[in-house]
Amino acid sequence: MPRSHAALWRDPALPHVESRRACQSRACYKAHSHPTFSIGAVDAGVSHFTGAGDGQQRLTPGTLVMVPARRVHACNPEPGQAWSYQMLHVAADWLAQLRLESGLGGAGPGEPARICREPAVYRQFCELNGALFSSASIAEKDAALIAFLGDLDFSAHAPLAAAPALGASALSGLLAHIEGQDPAQLNLDALARKAGLGRYQLIRAFRAATGFTPHAYLLNARVNRGRQLLGEGQPLAEVAYRLGFADQSHFQRVFKAHVGVTPGQYRGN
Repeated sequence: MPRSHAALWRDPALPHVESRRACQSRACYKAHSHPTFSIGAVDAGVSHFTGAGDGQQRLTPGTLVMVPARRVHACNPEPGQAWSYQMLHVAADWLAQLRLESGLGGAGPGEPARICREPAVYRQFCELNGALFSSASIAEKDAALIAFLGDLDFSAHAPLAAAPALGASALSGLLAHIEGQDPAQLNLDALARKAGLGRYQLIRAFRAATGFTPHAYLLNARVNRGRQLLGEGQPLAEVAYRLGFADQSHFQRVFKAHVGVTPGQYRGN
């Protein structure tokens, strides 16, 4: 049987978000509220949730619950049983500003929680949390958070509007600007101002035009350039430096995630 354990992620560089993972937990919680907008996900076991406005709900693996700030709620495992879950907390004022600049609505403080049983949303949430707990850069983590929260259907009523279009010249200018950046320093705020869009709207427009978020596009471009340099016989450390990665190990992780082999294996050494 897996041991009970928990892990907390937070970073002073991203003070508006923190996340927690718990495995095989038997902890029980009294009714409470948070000053943050919170998203919980059940990974294993069964829990019972109150706070969605219509009595107690039974949550099975793959279920998400979205809890507005200051909404009283409780979520506990079945008596005598353990469960595994993830919990993300986002500062309510930061989220409100993100939704406002993107022209999106949101769940107001104290409104009922919303339960989501869509497998795709659960998978996207797990990918986001995986990124937060990973060694990805701060900029990558913040962009992943913005993309997930922008895509999230808070109301379950209003369909998401079409992504804004980027003209050919605007897209060309953004691509040139992005490709000239250090991956760890790519600034989503600056890109959004350059495009005249909100941060989430930029991500949607860029993703519609290229299939990538700006950070993913930059990493993909770096990896493709890395293939070329490695094919020319350049040393791994030199390639990592020329591509703007913080160190050789970061380059190796990104390269393998894209190509399926390490840079050394790709080069044939």
